[in-house]
Amino acid sequence: MPYSQFAYFYDKLQQGVDYEGIVRFIDKQVRRFGGRRGILLDMACGTGTLAELLAGAGYDVIGTDSSAEMLSVALDKKYDSGLPIQYLDQSMTELDMFGTIDVTVCTLDSINHLDSLDEIKKAFERVSLFAFPDGMFIFDVNTPYKHSEILGNNTYVYDIDGVYCVWQNEYNEADGSVSIALDFFEEGEDGRYERFCEGFKEIAFDDKTISAALEEAGFEILDRLDDYTDTPIGEATQRIVYVCRKTARNGG
Repeated sequence: MPYSQFAYFYDKLQQGVDYEGIVRFIDKQVRRFGGRRGILLDMACGTGTLAELLAGAGYDVIGTDSSAEMLSVALDKKYDSGLPIQYLDQSMTELDMFGTIDVTVCTLDSINHLDSLDEIKKAFERVSLFAFPDGMFIFDVNTPYKHSEILGNNTYVYDIDGVYCVWQNEYNEADGSVSIALDFFEEGEDGRYERFCEGFKEIAFDDKTISAALEEAGFEILDRLDDYTDTPIGEATQRIVYVCRKTARNGG
């Protein structure tokens, strides 16, 4: 799914995200399960905020995204930091790495932005294909509970640093998807506001379905956690973080 104007406003809307906490969580899980702190793929890396922090934590980072606009922002950050991050214009379903990957991460409900369960399975298969034997895969997904009970048909309004955003959701009970419409209003130097629009759709599947897709792609699930915490998942979990490892029988 391409982002156009959204890339420009993305970081403003994500100011409340605890990226440092996510990096600590990822590194903790890698160490916890004996993973290698080597080559790390940040799949659907967006504007590169997480990739920068992961590189700063000592990983050899590759970032992929299908949005040239998002990658352009990421490259600006790389220029400023000087960190040796490699960025590639690739979708989640068409990953094509030069070698094996020690750890793959995919955060902030990027998996939910795929169009179907078949696409999710294809993305998992691509991650598995390039994963080092027993390489790790850590990612999150928004749950059906979050779609129906939190996002639903609600509207959110943000007023951040000269940008006013109206976020409108439309919940489809038939398939559990949420269509999201974003209207951005940016204040110009003359005090007038210019409007930009963006729209996309998120899908959600239950834990059983995601777990089956992971097993089919050759991953074992080491843990399922409620968001980026040590808390086990429950009925009201809004975001599940899966900590996985490629199984030996699929080691290539």
